[in-house]
Amino acid sequence: MAAGSGSGREDSIFSLNVRQIVIAGILGGIAIFLGATQLGFIPVPNVSGRATILHIPAIVGGALEGPVVGALAGLIFGIFSWLDPVVPPLRNPLVSVLPRITIGIVSWLAFVSLRRTSVDLASIVAGLLGSFANTVGVVGMAVLLGYFPLAIFLVVLPQAIAEAVLAAVVTLVVVRGVMLFRSGRTTAPEEESDRERRY
Repeated sequence: MAAGSGSGREDSIFSLNVRQIVIAGILGGIAIFLGATQLGFIPVPNVSGRATILHIPAIVGGALEGPVVGALAGLIFGIFSWLDPVVPPLRNPLVSVLPRITIGIVSWLAFVSLRRTSVDLASIVAGLLGSFANTVGVVGMAVLLGYFPLAIFLVVLPQAIAEAVLAAVVTLVVVRGVMLFRSGRTTAPEEESDRERRY
């Protein structure tokens, strides 16, 4: 018991239990479902032809379950986008997979940094930054590898903003809903439980 306690906070953050593995799989499965059914895409007049909400499960996973769950959900999303590329650069896993792993990690960092101030604010910022991590990571890697010029950021900026706002709203709603469910209350709890504080 002492050894388990001595491993402390880092073990709870960076280790996985069966429940978290299942949650990561479910979130990744949601991303695949949204992609396979095209429900996760919104047609827009830009270089990719569509905006996406496929990154939102990774954001929610990072905020609610920690960086490892978020990273795994992002990995599943990335593998799907690699196997079903929208544009040629996504055929390169450095563009389609690697940046997606960071989505949940960035979201987790944002959430844990702000949750003691306001869970709602933490959820919104996690959604915004997680979404921007997706856009900047994928487009930035494509630019670094020579697929696009740097000016492509100006083209995708409106889409990136729209995706970030949508991600912030969905993350806020989901986090509040999950916390209400976990607390068994009909209104959002003022204080986090010990279980939620682990992340």
